[in-house]
Amino acid sequence: MSLGTDADDLTLFGRQYETPDGATVIPVSKPVGVFVIKDGAPVWSPATDGTRIAMMGVLVGLVSATLAGIAMVRRPPWPDLHGDVSRRN
Repeated sequence: MSLGTDADDLTLFGRQYETPDGATVIPVSKPVGVFVIKDGAPVWSPATDGTRIAMMGVLVGLVSATLAGIAMVRRPPWPDLHGDVSRRN
């Protein structure tokens, strides 16, 4: 791991290239994504993985449902009805 001032360590923008439809694409290393310039208008496109975000949501829901089920089995939220119900006069 180098903490020096290499040119590669300081590179923020990658080499730009042009697509067949005339758009210019400039990759960005920090924050991760690309700038797409088409018809003179730049557009930022972050490099996110929607599938990974959705799977994390499913995982969080599954874990919370499991923990809630375990909590219900160990100690239900309703009152304890197994007390002494005999009447004494």
